[in-house]
Amino acid sequence: MALGLFSKSKEASNSHAILAGGEYVPAEKVKLAGDPLAQALQTGRFGLILRLRQEWADHPDGKKAYDAASKAADECFALVPEGFVSIALSIFDQPGSPEKDCETEPFLLGRYAVTNADYQFFVDAGGYEELELWPEEIWPHLINFKDRTGQHGPRFWQGGRHHRELADHPVVGVSFYEAAAYADWAGYRLPTEAEWQMAASWRIRSSAHVHRRYPWGDALDLSFCNIWASGHGGTLPVCACPGGSSPNCVLQLIGNTWEWTDADFEAVDRDGRRIMGDTLLKVIRGGAYDTYFPWQAINVFRSGLGCVARSHNVGFRCAMDLPGN
Repeated sequence: MALGLFSKSKEASNSHAILAGGEYVPAEKVKLAGDPLAQALQTGRFGLILRLRQEWADHPDGKKAYDAASKAADECFALVPEGFVSIALSIFDQPGSPEKDCETEPFLLGRYAVTNADYQFFVDAGGYEELELWPEEIWPHLINFKDRTGQHGPRFWQGGRHHRELADHPVVGVSFYEAAAYADWAGYRLPTEAEWQMAASWRIRSSAHVHRRYPWGDALDLSFCNIWASGHGGTLPVCACPGGSSPNCVLQLIGNTWEWTDADFEAVDRDGRRIMGDTLLKVIRGGAYDTYFPWQAINVFRSGLGCVARSHNVGFRCAMDLPGN
């Protein structure tokens, strides 16, 4: 399904036209620590540090790094309780349309989308060269995952670096595989589609049986999100629109950028025929700054995008299993 159906403006709005056509100011290079554990902490790979605690048990700074990573993870991730969702299986979610009911276990979800500054660490640390992060069938495609100047990195970067003034904006121009590789590199994963919808709808099991239309409630408030009608014309920093957070303080599940999930896009049309793409489609959720129709920026609306597409309005956030799960 072409994402162009769901956006009013095109890639020239990429926060854009990089800041109204001004000079591209590349982010300064940061010297990475030589010690692997110190570098993991420096580059925000907190999930990796927590997951591989035993491997660094004999490191002189092992406990200190683990404690720092635990604190950082508590600040960066929010607990999403167990719940359940109903996912539409047709492209027109009308009464009587087929749905799939899913249970969700408790998990942790990033409070913010991954930023350009976050992703820069992945690029600088050689993430595109670590083949173990990428499915083998994708290796031939890695040559295409480059920026405007032919360097490894998101599609709209230059010289392998993000625009300095967009450091705290969500990274865009990355394919599903790039998003998944970053998440794995950092010790996380992408959320499932059901998990994403649960976080955005807050459909927990309780006597209230609440199902929200938006993370903040049932009424659209343009100050709570960044869609076409909000009038911003490009992405905002990932901490913007705090009023639109979910009850557990996860921001921008609606608007700013669509977000990759790890789910294959499966849907049927009005006649029950399966929607197929030229390549594998992955589910994207949440709408973006150029989503024109408000009904497409609600927590149950779903769309599909080719897994190697590198769109101007699609980013991602990470998820993590609870310790012991």
